[in-house]
Amino acid sequence: MSPRRSYDQYCSAARALDVVGDRWTLLIVRELLAGARRYTDLHADLPGVSTDVLASRLKDMERDGLTTRRRLPPPGAAYVYELTPRGRELLPVLQALGAWGQAELGERRPTDAVRAHWFALPLLRGLEGEGLVEVHLEEGVFHLWAGAEEDPVYREGPALIEPDVRLVLDADTCGALGRGELSVADAVRAGRIEVTGDGVLAKALRDE
Repeated sequence: MSPRRSYDQYCSAARALDVVGDRWTLLIVRELLAGARRYTDLHADLPGVSTDVLASRLKDMERDGLTTRRRLPPPGAAYVYELTPRGRELLPVLQALGAWGQAELGERRPTDAVRAHWFALPLLRGLEGEGLVEVHLEEGVFHLWAGAEEDPVYREGPALIEPDVRLVLDADTCGALGRGELSVADAVRAGRIEVTGDGVLAKALRDE
C-alpha cells in the first residue's frame, strides 16, 4: 500500500482529491455502485487498467474508508469488494461529474470501450419518478432503481422481480442521452425508446 499523496492544502476540495483524485479511483466507485464485485469482474469492466494499478487502488480505497473487502461463503469462496457508506456518498459527485462531462463526450471513437451499465448513471439523471427500471441495450441488459436511495444503485442483467418499466433503446439514442442532446422524455416521444410495463413510472413516461 503506497503512502497517500497530498496537495498539503487546507481546502476541502484539495482534501477530497487527496482521496479520490488518483486515476481510476472514481471509475472503480462507478463499478462498485452495482454492489459487491470480484476483482476479476472489476478488471474486466475497467478496460485499460493494469492489474498492479487496480490492486493498488483497491488497497488505497480500503485504507481510506471507501471500500471493504470480504470473502464469500462456499461454494463461491472468492473475495469481493464493496463500497462503504462513505464510498456511496460519492454517487452525487459522479453524477455531477458526468453531467459536466457531457460536453466532452462527443461521438464514440472506434477505440472507445463501452459497457451497457455505464449508461445507468446518465439514465438516472434523466428519469423522473420512482421505480425499478430494466434497460435493454445492444451491449446488454441492466436494471436500476430510479428516484430511490437504493444500494446498489444498479445491477447488470435483468431484474429479479417484475420491473415497473422496461426501456429498449439503441446505441445512437444512448449516445445522445449521454451527451445531453436528448432527454428521456423526448426520446420516448420520438419513438427512440420503447416503453413497456404497467408501473407508475411506465405510465408517466408514456404520457409525457
